[in-house]
Amino acid sequence: MNPVVLLRYCWAFPNTALGLFLTLPALVSGGKIRLIDGVLEISGRSTARVLQSIPFGGGALAMTLGHVVLAVDEAVHERWRAHERMHVSQYERWGPFFLPAYFAAYFIARLRGEDGYTGNRFEVEAFERERRVT
Repeated sequence: MNPVVLLRYCWAFPNTALGLFLTLPALVSGGKIRLIDGVLEISGRSTARVLQSIPFGGGALAMTLGHVVLAVDEAVHERWRAHERMHVSQYERWGPFFLPAYFAAYFIARLRGEDGYTGNRFEVEAFERERRVT
């Protein structure tokens, strides 16, 4: 493996570990785990329950944790792959600081009177990548 790629995986690993924690419940509940382009994609009933219980904005269809992408089902993975891959890149840049930076961006957007999701600088970047790819 390329040393730079290995470094990116190591830098993002604390967040990836959070996503890996959810693989066993996904498998036990009949979920699916796939490795696509170096990123684990996890979906299934238990994953959907986790995503729907996220307190910000009434849940989510997908979420990235390092090199793990959780989604409610395979169709969501297909639809949001470009968007979530930008988040993977963000984790590779920010490493263990990504989640605190993401939440800070959420609250900064709220303080400016914007939506915490669509006004979040990390989401803006991910939506821009999605527009360029699709």
